[in-house]
Amino acid sequence: MTDVLTEQEEAVPFYPMERGGSCPFDPANQLAALAEEQPITKVRLWNGNHAWLVTRNADLRAAISDRRLSCDPRLPGFPHVTAFVETRRGDAPRTLIEMDFPEHTTYRRMLTKDFLYKRVEAMRPRIQEIVDGLIDRMLESTGPVDLVAEFALPVPSLVICELLGVPYDDHEFFQIRSNVLFARDATAEQAMKAFQELAVYLGGMMQKKAAQPGDDLTSRLVAEQLTTGAIGPDSLVAMLILLLTAGHETTANMISLSALTLLQHPEQMAQLRDKPEMVPDAVEELLRYLTVAQSGARRVATEDIEIGGHLVKAGEGVILAFDTANRDTSVFAEPEVFDIHRDDTGQHVAFGFGSHQCVGQQLARAELQIAVRTLVQRVPTLRLAQSVDSLQFRKDMAVYGVQELPVSW
Repeated sequence: MTDVLTEQEEAVPFYPMERGGSCPFDPANQLAALAEEQPITKVRLWNGNHAWLVTRNADLRAAISDRRLSCDPRLPGFPHVTAFVETRRGDAPRTLIEMDFPEHTTYRRMLTKDFLYKRVEAMRPRIQEIVDGLIDRMLESTGPVDLVAEFALPVPSLVICELLGVPYDDHEFFQIRSNVLFARDATAEQAMKAFQELAVYLGGMMQKKAAQPGDDLTSRLVAEQLTTGAIGPDSLVAMLILLLTAGHETTANMISLSALTLLQHPEQMAQLRDKPEMVPDAVEELLRYLTVAQSGARRVATEDIEIGGHLVKAGEGVILAFDTANRDTSVFAEPEVFDIHRDDTGQHVAFGFGSHQCVGQQLARAELQIAVRTLVQRVPTLRLAQSVDSLQFRKDMAVYGVQELPVSW
């Protein structure tokens, strides 16, 4: 790829577009314009390759359910998110989100029962205990404090560490390497080093769980899947890395952005304080409105397919944009407006759609509901300690968020 682009290349918009404009919660202006004017269009990626960008809700739902679009990053034409992902293709073990049917179904079933609604509901008292403990510690300070570091990040980190049987004392080790894996500008070498360090750590932990199993997901996977030969050690490591990193990155950023959104809408925040039964619906609206996944789901066509009236040829990449699908004017009334009372929120695709919906979505919902409800009730005078304009947002990451969120009360 040369540094100088032809006029024809320059006419193809680069993806992902950087967010900008007056509202930090909105998708990039150029992306929003494409969703209205060219809902399916070609975009240019970091390596110069082209892919089809799908921005509308209905088109995304249809495409993500079509088995002619593959998740397999080893296939020619796959629109890789970063150089690291492209480098890892080949014999490297794939994660759940990189598998097609029927392999995807087989591996997903290994995890399903640990994330079922009833199982997650049984975890709520412990999640509440974690949330209360963090708020207790926060309130011991005279403020201001960084809500990201003191609350939003520890909540899902503690939960996922306990679920997997990983010592929370090692959370900084995971966080540093997770940030590298989610950074769009990380070099392939940096990301590979982070991945390998996580793999070595988790490989050692698997050996410990085999010798001394505990009451955790890793011990169960080792006993029921690894020792029986249903899954190999490298594949199990890849699965655990996905659960550990994605299990806290997305929820942590959602908690901090949710707090910021509510602080920007004090009337709705007060309503949640007075009527906590409204919190579940409010969380669904927050998921729709914020949509922290900002790199889209990646696919490649294995045969010719029509999406929204456009012919996508075999071997062409496809990117499914969840953020614009959740701002689709044909589905959501005034989608740019945050409204916890809206009755169309259930159409959001923040957790994906179909068989590839996030396996941990019920856990994420529980964490968000408990975190939001407890924060607005126990810290009724919560306020920003600096202006929104001065905040630094994670525009260069695959998962959107705010770097720090200084608050007082």
